[in-house]
Amino acid sequence: MFNAEKPSLEELPSSAQLIRSTAIAAASAVAILVTVVLPAEYNIDPTGIGGVLGLAEMGEIKTQLAEEAEADRLMELEAEEQSSLMNDIFGLFVGAAHAQEVEVWRDEITFTLAPGDSAEWKLVMEEGQTVEYRMLVEGGRVNFDMHGHGGGNSITYEKGRGSTGDEGKIVAAFDGEHGWFWRNRDSSDATVTVQVRGEYAEFKDAS
Repeated sequence: MFNAEKPSLEELPSSAQLIRSTAIAAASAVAILVTVVLPAEYNIDPTGIGGVLGLAEMGEIKTQLAEEAEADRLMELEAEEQSSLMNDIFGLFVGAAHAQEVEVWRDEITFTLAPGDSAEWKLVMEEGQTVEYRMLVEGGRVNFDMHGHGGGNSITYEKGRGSTGDEGKIVAAFDGEHGWFWRNRDSSDATVTVQVRGEYAEFKDAS
């Protein structure tokens, strides 16, 4: 078994040599950075050597590509923001239009029926005319008869018992008065609200 001989102190590099080697390495790194890396990657050529070697052109292309990519990214972001804004505006517009369509009624009546009381309201309509209605009952329940009469004709469209509300359409079967008769058969007061819109000449109390 052989043991390697340890180098003598004379064979080891001195501190001055180490400092010199480090300085040379650092200077070489700086030179490579200035003459190669900066021109090729960032189109920065302070010495002009990058232009001679064709590296500056490469850096210019890379810089242009990076700028174009950033411009495309900003355009896409702006387009997304504009699209989102337009969608929000459209949603608000549609929601407002829908709410207006649903909530706007031509006539609305409200009355309260004590136990045993009755009421009757009629729409003056011509044959074929259509009316949309919504009936709401609060505090109790009512019986109702939705019917029409006129010119010797009569018709029953719908009847309800213990009703707390109803909605739908009336299509006049003939010229005349078409509407509701209510009676409160419950033991507590009932408040009735009726909303109507559509084709009719008058909505009147026929009690």
